[in-house]
Amino acid sequence: MPELPEVETVCRGLRPHLVGRTLTGVRATSARLRRASDVAAIERATVGRAVMDVRRRGKYIVVEFSGGTALLLHLGMTGAMRVCKSEAPRLKHEHVVWTLDNGAEWRFTDPRRFGSVVVCVLPAVGADPCELRDLGCEPLSPQFSARSLYAATRERRKPIKNLLMDQAVVAGVGNIYANEALFGAGVRPERAAAGLTEAECRRLVRAVKQVLRRAIRAGGTTISDFQAPDGSAGRFHVELAVYGRAGLPCRRRGCRGKVRRTVQAGRSTYHCPKCQR
Repeated sequence: MPELPEVETVCRGLRPHLVGRTLTGVRATSARLRRASDVAAIERATVGRAVMDVRRRGKYIVVEFSGGTALLLHLGMTGAMRVCKSEAPRLKHEHVVWTLDNGAEWRFTDPRRFGSVVVCVLPAVGADPCELRDLGCEPLSPQFSARSLYAATRERRKPIKNLLMDQAVVAGVGNIYANEALFGAGVRPERAAAGLTEAECRRLVRAVKQVLRRAIRAGGTTISDFQAPDGSAGRFHVELAVYGRAGLPCRRRGCRGKVRRTVQAGRSTYHCPKCQR
């Protein structure tokens, strides 16, 4: 499932094509996404309105329109978006297509249909939709700090990897980048969150921010399905230190360990048992 760097990559790819443009039409297939799309509501909220902003909140895309309406979009597992000429060949799983005032089309494709398109009304210009009120802080913001993470870990017996992936604590970090950040900080994924010291929380916050920024610069990570609006794949997979590298040598200089795969909460976990403590 796309995580923060992938969703940020999509937003950056869409923004030059959508911001300032007016939507002139929308059409949708009858195929149900993660939740049923209300095509009439989408049309009322978007057609005839100018796109004011395209931004990310956690793993969600918020497209804000003039008049205070917005679309809240989630890519699910296989969702992708592109802006192309109207004569471009249609793909099999294009479920929602918007027409722009310059004749181009903004298309939402999702083969497995776990994505979603939800209409919402913003409480104020530039504000988050109320539907996202339970999300935690953004990991690249000053609010995600050693102090805030240390406070969040107190009396929390859940593994630190699970806590990092808790969207009510920090929004946008998923399985790939939790694994990578824990490796960067030298912290074992299965350790109880409450057992981390302030110094370890400081290292972990630094590692989270570093790995997310590197992944954004690389256009995200493509394991199987993710692609940017221009059709390109994310390049960060070549930089992965532990994720997907079970049995291979640890990439930390001087470490002779091998990456081990375990399962936590139904998700694959990768770590080096020699240098992560």
